[in-house]
Amino acid sequence: MHKRLHLCVFLVILFTLAVGNETGATGAGLAAELRSKIPALAESRQLIVVTAGDWNAVGARLQRFERADAAASWAALGPATEVVVGRNGMAWGIGLHGTHPAAEPIKREGDGRAPAGVFRLNEIFGYATATEAKIVAFPYKELTPSTEGVDDVRSKYYNRVVDSALISDKDWKSSEIMLRPDNLYQWGVVVENNWKPSPGAGSCIFLHVWRGPRQGTAGCTAMPKDKMEGIVRWLDRQKKPLLVQLPAQTYARMKHHWNLPAVD
Repeated sequence: MHKRLHLCVFLVILFTLAVGNETGATGAGLAAELRSKIPALAESRQLIVVTAGDWNAVGARLQRFERADAAASWAALGPATEVVVGRNGMAWGIGLHGTHPAAEPIKREGDGRAPAGVFRLNEIFGYATATEAKIVAFPYKELTPSTEGVDDVRSKYYNRVVDSALISDKDWKSSEIMLRPDNLYQWGVVVENNWKPSPGAGSCIFLHVWRGPRQGTAGCTAMPKDKMEGIVRWLDRQKKPLLVQLPAQTYARMKHHWNLPAVD
């Protein structure tokens, strides 16, 4: 009887260790589903950090950081600036950070929440031609009347910004025309949330120009035009820029594990 009991205890311990290793939960206080280390963060030399008061806050703060190399400490580039996120706050997106903690909100298509987590940035877009934009260190897309952000979960182009004039097999019934009359997309950056698309997990997430300081978005992160232009002229593909976007309490919890900079 004692031998069987000892064997059961031993098997439980092995199982617990195996699950912990698989999820990356190696640090004290780390949510079991999140990765304890993110290789892309360790390699990055440009970081955009967005923190909000809680999961439901619309107002947030954005701060840029840079470092000379992967071994150096992060240095803030100026003070934090006020931004807005989704009209319903944030929810865990799909990025580089691992799976979401089960008790916290999860990003869904049309939920009015900006994705929380760690994400690569894909390309800059804007109304100017490439010559006028003078963006040389990061991929740039000029928006035209046929540029669309596809949010139809049944489309094979789901969660992509495409030129519909160049697509012969157009299969979507829902999209956003990117050349907007309100100039919100005069400058923007595509965020790689749900980039290997899982239908319904959120699409077409951007950094872009805001309507105003109290007007949340459909799921993007928005800011004054001059701050947005500052970001697009600063981004450098060679420096492997990333977006870290979290409620402040979660950011504080993950700061040590992910070696994140202190924010204002």
